[in-house]
Amino acid sequence: MREGEDEWTGLMRSAISGDNAAYHRLLKAITPVLRAAARRGLARAGQPADQSEDIVQEILLAVHLKRHTWNAGAPFAPWLFAIARNKLIDALRRRGRRVFVNIDDFSETLPGEEPAETASPGEVAAHLEKLPQRQREVLGSIAVDAASIRETAAKFSMSEGAVRVALHRGLAALTAKLREK
Repeated sequence: MREGEDEWTGLMRSAISGDNAAYHRLLKAITPVLRAAARRGLARAGQPADQSEDIVQEILLAVHLKRHTWNAGAPFAPWLFAIARNKLIDALRRRGRRVFVNIDDFSETLPGEEPAETASPGEVAAHLEKLPQRQREVLGSIAVDAASIRETAAKFSMSEGAVRVALHRGLAALTAKLREK
């Protein structure tokens, strides 16, 4: 890989100097390596490897946007792999600690479950009205209007943390009320 890394460094130096063809060759050369690294990283984390392409695109975008920060006197590969590692970590953090298990293989051995009783929209609305106003507003903004935590915080002049707390408390109270029936 040493020769490839030296070639990448030369291509990046040329690209920084304005050689678009060298930049294109560099991106074509690093993409398969990044794809393989993303798949390995996802596999190590217990995540499906089919999500690697999103991570590769994020890495390539970061390389493009941050290429001016690369030190032309330093090798390119360590800089690239630092970005790749950070983008993989970011992607894993966004996904959380989920473990994907295909249950199709177990469908015959899993016991059947009775469908849960669902509340009518009227019941939900009645319980929502009993919630404190701020919790009701936050739930409405996020669940009904599909606003993000950040947008809801700005809308109600709250911190994002306060929005999360109000959302959690509102959902917990609503769930408790609906389970009582």
